[in-house]
Amino acid sequence: MWRAKEKSDKIQLSFKYRIYPTREVEEKLLRAMQVEAKAYNSLLDTINKARKEGKKITPKDTQNMLKDLKIEGKELVYSKALQMVNNQLWYNINALHEQKKKRKKVGKLRYKKIMKVINYNQSGFKVVGDKLTLSKIGEIKVLFHRPLEGEVKGVIIKKSSTGWYAIFQAEVEKKPLEKTEKVVGIDLGVEKLVTTSDGVVIENPKVFDKVERKTKILQQSLSRKKKGSRNYEKVREKLAKLHEHVKNLMSDYIHKVTSWFVEQYDEIYVEDLSVKEMVEGSESKTLRKHILHSNLSKFMSYLSYKAERAGRRVVKVDPRNTSKTCAKCGYVKKDLTLADRVFVCPKCGWTVDRDYNASLNILRAGSGLPLEPVDRKPLLYIPFSEGVYSKFLGRSRKSSS
Repeated sequence: MWRAKEKSDKIQLSFKYRIYPTREVEEKLLRAMQVEAKAYNSLLDTINKARKEGKKITPKDTQNMLKDLKIEGKELVYSKALQMVNNQLWYNINALHEQKKKRKKVGKLRYKKIMKVINYNQSGFKVVGDKLTLSKIGEIKVLFHRPLEGEVKGVIIKKSSTGWYAIFQAEVEKKPLEKTEKVVGIDLGVEKLVTTSDGVVIENPKVFDKVERKTKILQQSLSRKKKGSRNYEKVREKLAKLHEHVKNLMSDYIHKVTSWFVEQYDEIYVEDLSVKEMVEGSESKTLRKHILHSNLSKFMSYLSYKAERAGRRVVKVDPRNTSKTCAKCGYVKKDLTLADRVFVCPKCGWTVDRDYNASLNILRAGSGLPLEPVDRKPLLYIPFSEGVYSKFLGRSRKSSS
């Protein structure tokens, strides 16, 4: 579930559910995705041709072309879904243009064999009980493992390696929580996912590392198979399911961690990190991989929309020198490296976990509080297993390993 747009006392969220189409309906869905791809490719051809001839073409022009587009099976796709294909095409074009403006090396947009989603925006769908009815498609059973809230504005149908899913885009009421009178600074990282100014450390499970060997074996096996063969597809599906499993595991973990923060604190201060810059600035391939797999952007996205709905505040602070500044006396240790996991201040002798030191500085930068004396206290270490199965703080305080 993620945040989309805000409207007064309401917020737009997405709810993802597993769906179980019959074989007949599944064939219709796949056929619709193939037709969408043909429409996408046809419009892309038109845009490329117009630009070669020096003619100006706009999203409205291509949308008007959809009516007269001659594609086999076009009548099998809901008209609004085809309009969303046009929107997706122009989104991709504009994203490519933005990359070129930043002087990035980019290629051309590729043609598609099949679209990954069918987007029903505002109309063409109906939800009754545990059934979703789609125009031109039919009725599909939905597994509502949690209540669908608010007014549904759209539905996106998506196929993955593990099955079919429906993503409902709904406008829901905000639910402000009672004030806790607590604030916190949090340091996000790779070695430890989160370290707080209250002395709580939440483990980064690095789930991708745990399946890396299995992933390599499957990739090697896939490379030996004839592309397109039955055995090739079997291995490819296994690999895709493995990737999706660890991705879902990490997403679920981040959901639980961010929900806990929003329940516990009125204001949460966090560094304004650019994951892209962190990856590009790292010389270590392993570190780059760990930064990406830590899902720091997803953490911030989840934390932000949950805080907004709950009436909490997430304040981003300048990340410069948060790790290098002594939280006790304010001295900046410029020679601190990533290998230094303990911060030792050469001026006052303050010795502490570097991430805990950073979280204290983040708290002060966000809250505007003056520098005050701090004491080193044992950190409460929350392992992955407890983060998944509990409310995090159901254990006694002890030093982190």
